[in-house]
Amino acid sequence: MSRIYGDPIEVWTRDGEPARFVWRDRLYVVRRALDHWVTSREWWKISETDPGERRFWRVEASPGGDTGTYELRFDTASGGWLLLRAWD
Repeated sequence: MSRIYGDPIEVWTRDGEPARFVWRDRLYVVRRALDHWVTSREWWKISETDPGERRFWRVEASPGGDTGTYELRFDTASGGWLLLRAWD
């Protein structure tokens, strides 16, 4: 079962992929990337200087104990990260 959150998170990357992130004051270490995809933002919001991509990663990560699955999103327009979804 998954839950949708949409919470802002702080992410550290390695070679362009999430390596660690902080969610709800806990540090999660990414164990492996399960999937990665890119979508374009709505055409009416795209400017010539900003392609408006949203980059998604589904990762296995752990705050030290049990490993869970999380979906992270990076918005190139805002430069912000969100934790979109977590699976039990």
